[in-house]
Amino acid sequence: MEKAFLGIDIGSISTKGVILDENNGILASEYIWTEGDPIQAVKKLLGLLEAGFDKSRYTIVGTGTTGSARKLIGTMVGATVVKNEITAHAVGTTTFYPDVRTILEIGGQDSKIILVENGVANDYAMNTLCAAGTGAFLSSQAKRLGIEVEEIGDYALSAKHPVSIAARCTVFAESDLVHKIQTGHAKEDIIAGVCNAVVANYLNNVGKGKRIASPVVFQGGVSKNKGVVAAFEKALHCPVTVDANGHLMGAIGVAILARGSKERREFDFSVENTDFHVRDASCGRCSNNCEIICVYRGDELIDSWGNRCERGSIRTKA
Repeated sequence: MEKAFLGIDIGSISTKGVILDENNGILASEYIWTEGDPIQAVKKLLGLLEAGFDKSRYTIVGTGTTGSARKLIGTMVGATVVKNEITAHAVGTTTFYPDVRTILEIGGQDSKIILVENGVANDYAMNTLCAAGTGAFLSSQAKRLGIEVEEIGDYALSAKHPVSIAARCTVFAESDLVHKIQTGHAKEDIIAGVCNAVVANYLNNVGKGKRIASPVVFQGGVSKNKGVVAAFEKALHCPVTVDANGHLMGAIGVAILARGSKERREFDFSVENTDFHVRDASCGRCSNNCEIICVYRGDELIDSWGNRCERGSIRTKA
């Protein structure tokens, strides 16, 4: 049997999964919505990956998780590697673009920038406060304008006189956009203005004080929007590369990290049919009063975290 490696990137909006062979070839991949339930999202993801994966030829011997719910999902799937998003995206991107200097990433609800020197991430910044520079903002404005979010790029590229949209925050941006609609500006000019506002917000917040050097790679769901890509190229005065699998790069990166780990553990897809649930426990044994997260497989406690001292440690049977 040939070896394969599973990577899962679990975010608040979307859940991504890939299975790689030993040469970084993608054997199966999926991108689905998390819908506020990371456990059920991962179960669905695994079912879809299993359906497109040749289990007669490959055995998954390493599993990695990243993203906002990486520890929870890592416990659920028995991950051999659990890493933060910065590390996962940097490893994935530099594997395929070894000369990259700047990684731009915009997802559904947050965004990040990673600066790379000699193939190693040496600086980064994240933004989780303002939605004006994220995919959620683009989706809501597309709905307001009566178009599908997938159409934004084509509309933006056809604009002749892009309008100026306030980029400093969601509230001001939406107010400005409504005003532009009411004054009769062409829809494509408004949409181009929205794309420019997303880029301006990103550069003035996430990219503030950062030296953005070329080559630049743009990833995350918003990288599929041609209007935002064009706005970045105009603002940065350089080409911006978008990988066909850029929306999966976090999952790819953590799968590569699992391949590089010495730990090997065969993955069993039966986890998708197993009952997992989470309970909170309040310690109360000292003034910290830690809220401890307990993960159960059926009635069995399999992991816990959140305690800040040994008195809050909850022992598992393992």
